[in-house]
Amino acid sequence: MKVKVLSRNPDDYIRDTKTEFHKVTRNYSKEVHPFEEQREYVRALNATKIERMFAKPLIGDLSGHKDGISCIAKHPTQLSTLVTGSFDGDVCVWNLPTRKCMKSLNAHDGFVRGIVFSTDGDRFLSVGDDKAIKVWTTNTYDMDDEEDDNAPINTILSKTVLTSITHHRRDPIFATCGEMCQLWEESRNEPLKSLQWGSDSIHHIQFNLVENNLLAACTSSRSIILYDRREGKPLRKVVMSMRPNYLAWNPMEAFTFTVANEDYNSYTFDTRNLNLPRKIHENHVAAVTCVDYAPTGKEFVSGSYDKTIRIYDVEKTNSREIYHTKRQQHITAVAWSSDNKYIYSGSDEMNIRIWKANASEKLGPVSSMIYNYYFIHVLITYPFYIHHNS
Repeated sequence: MKVKVLSRNPDDYIRDTKTEFHKVTRNYSKEVHPFEEQREYVRALNATKIERMFAKPLIGDLSGHKDGISCIAKHPTQLSTLVTGSFDGDVCVWNLPTRKCMKSLNAHDGFVRGIVFSTDGDRFLSVGDDKAIKVWTTNTYDMDDEEDDNAPINTILSKTVLTSITHHRRDPIFATCGEMCQLWEESRNEPLKSLQWGSDSIHHIQFNLVENNLLAACTSSRSIILYDRREGKPLRKVVMSMRPNYLAWNPMEAFTFTVANEDYNSYTFDTRNLNLPRKIHENHVAAVTCVDYAPTGKEFVSGSYDKTIRIYDVEKTNSREIYHTKRQQHITAVAWSSDNKYIYSGSDEMNIRIWKANASEKLGPVSSMIYNYYFIHVLITYPFYIHHNS
């Protein structure tokens, strides 16, 4: 005689650890559950809505500046260091894990127009309205230091007003712009080369991160100019309908760059075909002031005078995310962290804000249970790995 017994195994519906998802039994057989596909669609839709409803993208802010933020610079090798400049000429060095200002420097008279780190990250350079290029160290900063430590390592005086600065990725060479594009070497106080196309004033310049000898600049005459530091003259010039404000190169594609424009849009160009933009990114309702790429090269963030930050896919027209707060004013600077987790934004109400790159991502300390499991797994498998490869 056969006896049928109903069994309910707890392993089928109870989680092993609190970090796992709840187990749900699903039967996809159309004969047994003809509406299972519709149920799955409703579940997925509800999960997406709840995820967006409970997303908390804003992590915190860095307060300490006394005027609006003008520029942000990321450390090339450290995730914990950030340098910002403001409209009153002050430069602040921040420790991001503690959200404290390590040093506040009265760097320039007037606006701080640009900040950039050297290749090794031991120094950073700043330019301002006082026609000075100042070199600062990042190694010995402490708020308890004496005032003598606030002096720059070196000061270079330019003959013209400087509006932006960018550093070569590997060589000790940097470029500045203003009335013309000038190439400098860190060990010299005179420019190596001056490049000019007409009488346009240049307000932003950027080195290519892949093809290191290539530069691109935005001018006041609505044009984008491409330079090669090995040549004695500019290469190409693209004239747009309205003024480009900022430019960022794709860190993974040497031929792609994105421009923040005055006509409320951002334009992604391919240098192999500059007749038409590769993609037009919309949704902002005021002039776009700044852009920066994610380290993956697949997304970028833009800030605008409409007081919002938007995240775009490089291949899509509309933004996937929009960030804003009640007190946030015109966005003047944005930066995407090198670990692809955070976005930094500066606005003209004196605050630097830290956002999640993925609004609904769970951030926090790793559970000790997961760490212990990983540590034991490594201890067990490592001897077998060594024995197999020996």
